[in-house]
Parts: sequence; C-alpha cells; structure tokens
Amino acid sequence: MSTVPGTIRIGYCLSLTGPLAGSSRSARLAHDIWREDVNRRGGLLGRPVELVCYDDQADASLVPGIYERPMDEDKVDFVIGGYGTNSLLPAMPLIMERQRFFVGLMGLGVNNTLAYPNYFAMIPTGPDPNAALTEGFFALAAKQRPRPATVALVSANAEFSRNPILGAKANAEKYGFQIVHEATYPLTTENFAPVIDAVAQSGCDLLFLCSYLADSIGLVRTISTHRFRPKMVGGAMIGPQNTEVKATLGPLLNGFINYEYWAPVSKMMFPGVQQLLNTYQQRASDADVDLLGHYMAPLAYAQMQVVAQAIEATGSFDDASLSACARSTTFHTVMGDIRFGVNGEWAEPRVLQVQFQGISGHEVGQFQNGSRQIVVSPPDFTSGGLGFPYAVDWPNS
Repeated sequence: MSTVPGTIRIGYCLSLTGPLAGSSRSARLAHDIWREDVNRRGGLLGRPVELVCYDDQADASLVPGIYERPMDEDKVDFVIGGYGTNSLLPAMPLIMERQRFFVGLMGLGVNNTLAYPNYFAMIPTGPDPNAALTEGFFALAAKQRPRPATVALVSANAEFSRNPILGAKANAEKYGFQIVHEATYPLTTENFAPVIDAVAQSGCDLLFLCSYLADSIGLVRTISTHRFRPKMVGGAMIGPQNTEVKATLGPLLNGFINYEYWAPVSKMMFPGVQQLLNTYQQRASDADVDLLGHYMAPLAYAQMQVVAQAIEATGSFDDASLSACARSTTFHTVMGDIRFGVNGEWAEPRVLQVQFQGISGHEVGQFQNGSRQIVVSPPDFTSGGLGFPYAVDWPNS
C-alpha cells in the first residue's frame, strides 16, 4: 500500500458489506469528507492524513484479526472504532491489551463492564446508555393526560436489542408503568400480524418497540392497518432514521415516536454541521449511501474531530496522552460541544425523541428540514409538540 511520506495513518474497520453496510458506508463518506477537510487545512501537526479502512463484513469474528493488520502490518499511527457494538466489542480485548486510544462510533454501552479508561464513545447516550436511549419515550408518556398506565415491550431476538430492553424495563418502573406484555420475535419474521394480535390482547396503553431495519418496516405496516391503537408507539426502532425507510413508509410513519441522535432543527444547527451535510448530500447519490445522512454523518464526522483535536492539543501520537486529553477536554464538533465522562460515555446524554407528523406521499425532500420529524424531547431541543394519542389518520401539515 503506497503511503505519502510523513503521512499520519489512521486504521479501522467498518461493515461495508452485510446487513450494516448502509450505515457503515454513510460513515465512510463522512470520514472521507473529514479527511479532505483536514488535509485542505494543512493536515494534523502539519502532516497529511490517510485513512486505512477494512471491511469486517458485519462478521464480529473477523474484527480482532482486522485490527491486528493495521497495527502490525500497516504500522498505522492510530486506530479508531468501527460502527456499532458488532464491530466495537470484539475489538476491545486487543485494544485493551495494547493500551490504545480508541474512539468508537455508536455502540450502546460497549464499555459498561470493561471500564477501559482509554475508550470513548461517539454516541449521545451519556453515562447510563441503556436508560438514556429509552427514557424519553417513557418520560413523555408520563406527562400525557389521561396518563397511560400499561406498556407492552416487543423486540427482535438479537444482541442489539438486549440493552435497550433492559433500559425500557428500568424506565417503565421509574415512571410507574406496568408491563403487561413482553415478547421477542426472530429477525427472520415476515408476518407481524400474530405479534401485534398478541399485543392487542394485552390492551396496553403504550407499545414500545425495539426492532431492526426490515422488521421496523414490517411492524409499521402491520400496526397502521391493525384494529388496535396504542396511545403511543415506537421508542427504539432501528430503521426510521434511514432516509430510504422514511420515504418507503411515507404516511404510515405518522404518529410514531422514535429515538434520533441528531435532527435538522434550528436548535441543533451546531457550527459546521450544515456545511458537512451539504457536501455529504452532494455526493450521496454517487456513493450509493443514505441520501440525507442525518443519522450517521454528524456523529462519524464528530468522531474524527475528537481524534484530531486530541492530537492537536497534545502535539503527540502517544495513546496515554491522547486518552488523558480526551478525559479532560471539551471538544467542539458538528454534534455540538462534547465532554466524556464515566466509561468514556458522554458526560451528559442528548438522545432525541422525534415524532413523525404531516408526512404526505413518499418524496425524500420533505424530510430535509425537520418539518416532518418533530423533536418532542428533550426540552432543550424541542421543535414542536407531541401529538397524543397515536392515530393513523394524522393530519398533513
């Protein structure tokens, strides 16, 4: 592999093929934009930056070997984390053994039990990740009148859903909701009618969902045509953050509530984020990635900004020095100001709950400016009010 003399090389892996490829390829584009931006400004410490990225194929068993390659063969200066728990967790034993500075991209609660001091999470779930991802849904429900009393928890039978469901159970107890139904379904499920029939029999007020991309689509379609109407529905669905999924489902999403990490609303227009998204969106179609990039691009770019600012602040490539800097520094990023706290999580959580409102048809452009994804929590970032109770015939705005 050819290398520019004096180049700073950063190694990592992403799931560029397999079931996580959509988000991973969006991250790769955001990383490439960051690399171009930083090199245009003269690089880091006066040296150009090169990214050495390998495809882990969404196969966790490949990850340890992949990280050995950039460190031992490519002799990279730094490593960073890939996207999600599936790529981050299997890398951790090797990272810990070699005491590397490691900034991961998303991945819920990866360091909860490991407590590795040189790990830092680019995900706004804060010091209690499981609870923070799901708390907004239950906090909103507790404020509604008449107050809902019961909840059903439905989740995919998969690794990614375990931590959010633990958080949902804790928040149900915290806010005084009785769990009257709990079910899991295989990721291979295609017919969700029996799943929702069982929910309907419980008569729950709230329906909390923790689903993956394809099953999110199936669940939304089934719920929208089912006779049962919970008062609130959504919560921890992977999929509705994706532009293609939004456009595919269109008006069927109206009334659903779900988590987001960033939204195109005025209170989240942090310095540089619009410029990033303009560049990303100009290149998204040719790169065959999510057309808007709202879910992945700001976090992936901010991941690299943290690395860059730590390097510039220390003037060093030393992992211990970079980690000490990250533990004590406020980073200024396209995701706003970030400080890291316990286990390398954000010191303060910033998980959004959005409600889809006023979607008409399937045109992508309506999702560009945040008018169809109303931020209803937390209060510091709200862009509109919650529509309650959930209804299929949501009025168009």
